[in-house]
Amino acid sequence: MNLSELIAKHDVPGAQVAILADGEIHDEAAGVLSTHTQVPTTTDSVFKIGSITKLWTATLVQQLAGEGALSLDDPVRDRLPGFRLSDREATATVTARHLLTHTSGIAPNHFTDTGRDDDAIARFVATLADEEHLLPPGTLLSYSNTGFTVLGRLVEVLRGKPFHDVLREHLVTPVGLDTVATTPYEAILHRAAVGHTGTVPTKKWAVSYRTAPSGSHLAMSARDLLTFVRHHLTDFSELLEPQVDPVPDFGDGIVGWGLGWMLYPGGIAGHTGVSKGQKAFLRVAPAKDLAVAVLTNSTNGRPLAYEIFNEIGIDAAPPPTPPADPAPIDDWMHGTYRNPLYDITLDGTRLTYRPRSDLAASFLAARRDPVEVVRLGDNTIITTGGHEVMSLIGSDGGGRANFLHNGGAAYRIA
Repeated sequence: MNLSELIAKHDVPGAQVAILADGEIHDEAAGVLSTHTQVPTTTDSVFKIGSITKLWTATLVQQLAGEGALSLDDPVRDRLPGFRLSDREATATVTARHLLTHTSGIAPNHFTDTGRDDDAIARFVATLADEEHLLPPGTLLSYSNTGFTVLGRLVEVLRGKPFHDVLREHLVTPVGLDTVATTPYEAILHRAAVGHTGTVPTKKWAVSYRTAPSGSHLAMSARDLLTFVRHHLTDFSELLEPQVDPVPDFGDGIVGWGLGWMLYPGGIAGHTGVSKGQKAFLRVAPAKDLAVAVLTNSTNGRPLAYEIFNEIGIDAAPPPTPPADPAPIDDWMHGTYRNPLYDITLDGTRLTYRPRSDLAASFLAARRDPVEVVRLGDNTIITTGGHEVMSLIGSDGGGRANFLHNGGAAYRIA
């Protein structure tokens, strides 16, 4: 593997790769941290890991459970005073296990900006009392960044400290990690990667602190990420046990979910992270005592990571593409599906998005509407442009699909 050749091949400004095999970690870096500054990438540079942060949050929660400070199956509100969702039944029943497995019914994202101070997570969680709740807890896996922010607040309350301080005191320092940055203020003390759209640098490094537990701030080297992962092969192996199986197909090859971990065919676990022009990829084969981390500072990072996984011996199927001669999209798939942002109508081979708020409308400004789709599999469709996969699942009682699912669920309203 020649990393310099690979980043050139896939048009990625800079990358790190680390491999854990037989208990030893080997790492490599290539390229630049920013096409603007041309600062070289080194193995001690820090890249944002995006949603791989969820594995760290899950570990903090599991530590608390192991100490008896909480039970994963008790209502969250038992340990989080004042916790309230807009749905009374969900408030009373949602558990840490629901949140860890993305089955809480909390919508994928909420966008209230509560600032960058230490109380940002607390104030953000308080706003959920006024936000539309998507589904009853336990109904369906529906990926939720907001759900992991609730877990981060639970950690803060039970530890009595801001989330970033808990990360450092209970994981970073005990594991002996040298490059981990829990906030932007720490990241500037390192050689920090800048995200790129393709090869054009982004203009923002991170969003506000409210989403830190789900993946907006944490940064580190690939070596330190695998040093953390090494503990999951021993001390925290229970987090990799399947909790939700199977899961809807949304094109990433995921077949199940553990406590925070994505599960892939062949006993592979991992997670992917996306944040402001940076993409991070982690795959672990516990039976082989093998793990690979690929950190990139570009939206072009996925093909590079998959090529490396396959070369190392961890099968990673290529992303799906539209078939040359697709089957027709059946009538039972057609209809209108709702999530907190949009009403989405599937009609023929078109998806039309009707925004439900000014914020949702602003998200549509840069995309074409309607979106062209074709049939991919028995219950899946794929967009012809971005190759986004969606599943049509469940039953409304009349033979029609109940949910349109692209990682997050939208429920049928017509």
